[in-house]
Amino acid sequence: MNRKTLVLPTVAALLAPVLVACGGSGGAGKGGGAIVIGTTDRFEETTDAPAPFDPAAAYDIGVWNVLHSTFQTLLRLPRSGTNPVPDAASKCAWSDRKNEQFRCTLRSGLKFSNGHALTAEDVKFSIDRARAINFENGPVSLLSNIDRVETPGELEVVFQLKTPDATFPQKIATPAAAIVDAESYDKNKLDNGFKVVGSGPYTLQTEEKDGRVVKAVLNRNKSYQGAVESQNDKVEMRFYDDARSMEKALKSGDIDIMNRTLSPDQVSRLRGEASKDVKLLEAPGQEISYLAFNTDDPAVKNKAVRQAMAQVVDRPALARDSYERTNDPLYSLVPMGITGHQNSFSNKYGDPSAEKARGILRAGNVSTPVPLTLTYTTDHYGEATEKSFKTLQKQLNDSGLFSVKLQGKEWSDFRPEAAAGKYAVYGMGWFPDFPDPDNFVAPFVGKDNFLRSPYRNNKISNELIPDSREAAQREAAAKYFQQAQDIVADEVPVLPLWQGKQYVAARENVTGAEWALNSASEMQPWELARGV
Repeated sequence: MNRKTLVLPTVAALLAPVLVACGGSGGAGKGGGAIVIGTTDRFEETTDAPAPFDPAAAYDIGVWNVLHSTFQTLLRLPRSGTNPVPDAASKCAWSDRKNEQFRCTLRSGLKFSNGHALTAEDVKFSIDRARAINFENGPVSLLSNIDRVETPGELEVVFQLKTPDATFPQKIATPAAAIVDAESYDKNKLDNGFKVVGSGPYTLQTEEKDGRVVKAVLNRNKSYQGAVESQNDKVEMRFYDDARSMEKALKSGDIDIMNRTLSPDQVSRLRGEASKDVKLLEAPGQEISYLAFNTDDPAVKNKAVRQAMAQVVDRPALARDSYERTNDPLYSLVPMGITGHQNSFSNKYGDPSAEKARGILRAGNVSTPVPLTLTYTTDHYGEATEKSFKTLQKQLNDSGLFSVKLQGKEWSDFRPEAAAGKYAVYGMGWFPDFPDPDNFVAPFVGKDNFLRSPYRNNKISNELIPDSREAAQREAAAKYFQQAQDIVADEVPVLPLWQGKQYVAARENVTGAEWALNSASEMQPWELARGV
């Protein structure tokens, strides 16, 4: 799913004055009907994703937006900032100086939405279950460093880690560690369908048709005990096939707010429109887009091919021609604003140059033009994806060094086929699981990486990542990630393209929209209310 200094303080400073002009928070209150959020996300059952809302399987920001609202984790990200705060737990802390034992105490009296008591045994069950199921496209890699979970008391949970990991509190604040009811979920298999039995700030009601959610309603969970203070009683999610129809619904008043996914032309247009009804809120973000390589595929196995692509790609032109400058060129896996970011690809390759790329291919004994197929998903990262891949195709082919074909696939086929190594080069996006440079390195090139990439670098996996996780003060970890970024720029197992910004479009009478997204770009629907 794709961080740095804090995002939300920036959001608040940038957007709060706009919202004050629209009425501020003084008129906000509960009631007034459901807050309606529009989205182009699709929640559907497929052969490869039979349980869209099962925390053991879900690993996508759209689904995580639902899980954060309906399940509790021991910790969760706060309204703003990057340091997790207690949610199901009343307190958590390291029990040793090596960051290898983490202890949490649960709040007393916690209950699931079905009335069952939530105890330490449910926490242990949830973690053990996710690891036992080990769903290949799921978030289990975030839990892979756990050696065992102990429950010395009904409200006590102790995590024994295999190796030191200062990022562990961030990891158990994600839905990968969502707490499920041990009496409602099978410990050895995924739960089919869209059922949710959690203890989060909302309960979930869905209507489905042909294995797809057509309506989702979040009702405030009156039994919830945790860090969230809900500003509304009900949130409804409405689903749209495209961004254009979603925008039409916003302007007509059928929905109150939209975030996923605004197209670049919409952002550009809304920026320029003087509307008293709809406001566009903009802030820095940590979403990244990149090309991933199956480094075992004959087409790109030779490092020179990947390096030559890195030398040819013109990121500023891509941002201009395909995204109307609604994102920024990205020259490293770790985006701007995150501790340890540096422009490693720019430092190594400089400006785009077909001549330099020709020299790289010649030195690697690669004949030209190099035949390649670039694969992208047609229905997951927004309507500009196809246009951006046509721009990439043109850049590579115009160099005279490549003969590129394009292949578009629906996400339901794209994700499992990419993980199975069926594509030589394919486009992916990443929203951060948690706001730390570790989450922009380990998931891509570390052991058990979520891409299922065959690429390995022993220095990154065995030295830099482990050493960085011993640094409790994350600024001290920057030097390790800077080295890792330089290695990635040289070996190019992935090719970063752009860094996104955060956009929310909301109707004028909606309050709390400046807090709608947290530092991991996840929706916080409990912050929204209707003003007077």
